[in-house]
Amino acid sequence: MNFSVKIKWLGHSCFLLTSSEGVKILTDPFDDKVGYEVPSEAADIVTTSHDHYDHNYIKAVKGEFVHIKEPGTYSEHGIDIKGVATFHDEAGGRKRGKNVIFKFNVDGIEVCHCGDLGHIPASGQVEEIGKVDVLLLPVGGTYTVDAEQAFEVAKLIKPAVIIPMHFKTDDNDFPIDGVDRFIAVAGNGERAGKQEIEITRENIGSIPPVLILEYR
Repeated sequence: MNFSVKIKWLGHSCFLLTSSEGVKILTDPFDDKVGYEVPSEAADIVTTSHDHYDHNYIKAVKGEFVHIKEPGTYSEHGIDIKGVATFHDEAGGRKRGKNVIFKFNVDGIEVCHCGDLGHIPASGQVEEIGKVDVLLLPVGGTYTVDAEQAFEVAKLIKPAVIIPMHFKTDDNDFPIDGVDRFIAVAGNGERAGKQEIEITRENIGSIPPVLILEYR
């Protein structure tokens, strides 16, 4: 079997991760106020990083699924999941509350979804997150870390591949930055020209260190 994870961007912070055995993980589904088409996917596992309408609309998800929204360690459908407690702001959650970073081990590939991370993680949080191959990282600022802070987060976590999320596009009118600012700060970045990418142990070294997926 070719062990792999497919990563499909559904807009904002919502991704569909699919294992080589077909297990589907959906992250941070959103409602119709966000601007993107509301995700209409079936999933086995749904994670929500916090309880805001643009991250917790589980009503949109089809099928029977396990919903995970708290820090801790989990094992569901053969997927090991770790939830790490963080904050939605730089003030210990006093402005916007708590946030959970989720890391998924999918066929041996470690995919980390940062949710609405609003601060640079402390050393203990970075240690708890551990090894990361693919980092799904908010870069738009205002509600999350901005481009410069996101780059600092990436330098601490040291992923092989960064996939930016939670940035402004033509489909939403949030007061956040577009992805170009993060590309400028990171010094590289390549547009995939597609919505989904398949990552394996064999090809991960050939994937650009910053890869921007296309919505639709």
